[in-house]
Amino acid sequence: MQTTFTPEQLADPLTARSNEILRTCVHCGFCTATCPTYKVLGDELDSPRGRIYLIKDMLENARVPDDKTVTHIDRCLSCLSCMTTCPSGVHYMHLVDHAREYIEQNYRRPLPDRVLRWVLARILPYPGRFRLALLGAKLGRPFRRLIPDARLRAMLDMAPRDIPAPSRNDSPQVFAAQGPRRKRVALLTGCAQRALNTDINDATIRLLRRHGCEVVIPRGMGCCGALTHHMGRTGESHAFAAANIRALTAEIDGAGLDALVINTSGCGTTVKDYGHMFAGGPLEADAARVAALAKDITEVMADLGLTDATHAVPLRVGYHAACSLQHGQGIKATPKELLAAAGFTVLEPRDSHICCGSAGTYNLMQPAISAELKARKVATLEATSPQVISAGNIGCMMQIGSGTAVPVVHTVELLDWATGGPRPQALRHAA
Repeated sequence: MQTTFTPEQLADPLTARSNEILRTCVHCGFCTATCPTYKVLGDELDSPRGRIYLIKDMLENARVPDDKTVTHIDRCLSCLSCMTTCPSGVHYMHLVDHAREYIEQNYRRPLPDRVLRWVLARILPYPGRFRLALLGAKLGRPFRRLIPDARLRAMLDMAPRDIPAPSRNDSPQVFAAQGPRRKRVALLTGCAQRALNTDINDATIRLLRRHGCEVVIPRGMGCCGALTHHMGRTGESHAFAAANIRALTAEIDGAGLDALVINTSGCGTTVKDYGHMFAGGPLEADAARVAALAKDITEVMADLGLTDATHAVPLRVGYHAACSLQHGQGIKATPKELLAAAGFTVLEPRDSHICCGSAGTYNLMQPAISAELKARKVATLEATSPQVISAGNIGCMMQIGSGTAVPVVHTVELLDWATGGPRPQALRHAA
């Protein structure tokens, strides 16, 4: 794609990076075949190729974003399926992130949108606030029919049936390895996950310790920044990320770390991109060090190898591949191989590359499109007749779980069970 940015514009590192990305696009349209919003809406401007044209026009002309451009970019899930499909290697993620930041700085949204985004940014990254909000949503759910705004109804629907108490395992501490120590790892405990499902971190800690890992919860670590990053709120997202980088650098320079373990794939995609996010700044070197250590829990377990994985019932597991795992991090076979090694029968649904519609805060800000994608995903998963559905991202788990009676658990919970941990709570409820 030909671009006409001026030398003055290209002096900005973000614009220079977007220019590189735009120039790699050859207009082939392969991305439209795998784009979820194009499948649902059938509008070229709701495909990656269409959005690339809109972003190019907006950035090149340095114009104030119009309503049409904002609408189509807002509808993007950032599922990154287009990046997996693209034969030219267009790094769409960095381009759409730049577009969102530009929109946030140059476009005044309608008041309800501004309020919603402010509320989400002030609640979701903070587990204590989020837990209180979930309790409020649970109390307000009986009155959802009286609420005219679909986005507010979606927020009420997000509250789980049981809201867990805070886990003591999430506070800064060190868990000793069981047996000889093979690795020293830090665990990113996350933010929303700590309010929605405390079993995931607990299972991760048990699994890692059982396989010879000393597990560290660093002091000063919190939200990875993904939730606000994808809303274009760069200052807030970088503040979260910087806090994590400093906390983890202290551990790296202290007793050392072999890996930063992440069990929420949306966080993993963001943390692995810290080097790009802080390029050219004072934290660039430390951000790159942290990003290089970041590993999904399945990557770490594939390296360690499962030990005595004979304790679980050999259930049929419908595996949902989270977009941030398969497209954002390129991890496709590893979770399925681990589940099979643990004695489960792994079932993969049709169109497994298509997003479930969760996508961070997308199901709250674009509930209609999200609901359509959820219905499609649930239908394909249920068609495999699973006894349990497994996923590697809390957002996907909440999204799919709200549309099916089949228990939905994190992959790490099944691996923990198979190697001697407790039966996942969702399966106990189902039984």
